[in-house]
Amino acid sequence: MHPEKSLSLNNRRARFSSCVDLSDHSIQFKAPPIMLSQLEQVKPQFQSSPTFIQGVLEGLTDGILILSDQGEWIYHNYYAHCICQKLNQGEPVLHQVPDVIWRSCQALIDSRDVYSSQPVVIESEVTLGTSDIYRIRVRWLVLEDSQRPYLVVLLEDRCQSLQNQAIAETILYDLTPRQAEVWLLYRAGFKYQQIAAELYITQNTVKRHLKDIRMKQRMAMDSNYEPDYAV
Repeated sequence: MHPEKSLSLNNRRARFSSCVDLSDHSIQFKAPPIMLSQLEQVKPQFQSSPTFIQGVLEGLTDGILILSDQGEWIYHNYYAHCICQKLNQGEPVLHQVPDVIWRSCQALIDSRDVYSSQPVVIESEVTLGTSDIYRIRVRWLVLEDSQRPYLVVLLEDRCQSLQNQAIAETILYDLTPRQAEVWLLYRAGFKYQQIAAELYITQNTVKRHLKDIRMKQRMAMDSNYEPDYAV
């Protein structure tokens, strides 16, 4: 990691019917993602199978971290370990929760008395650089056989998620290999001039490819769309 890159927590507006500020940084309340909710709804035949649960968690493309309300490190998958190491500025993790993650956890803990009967998710975003942006979501995980709740932290690599989405779009829109190259760079935030330099083509060629891609996009999204081939 470049030594001049600094850690910053993007401000976000706290929303849960009304604005709430529970800490020194903005947080956002919203309904929990379905995937996290389903962690509490595993069918009985699988609840006693640690191998099954671990296989599911390790298979996620996002990092998942499970903590106690005292900050004790209970579980992490591979991606969570990698992201935590980046958030620690390259320092060894050693089961030490990065401060930027624990602040979101603390905000959830502080909200427990206020929203005790409602599911709450704390969301924040961390920017290390133009290609290192991470979304943090924290919610409670209550298991029937546990005497205390746990904190589930979902860590999303925003750039990786965007890249995965762009790859899926190249298939959905039936793009040619060259169109796919242009689209992946465009979705990654490259400007026309940068795409042209990267692929050794002119900016006009980039524009033409993007025009064709937009047409394919509309065709994929609207089965009734008829392209206009008139010059």
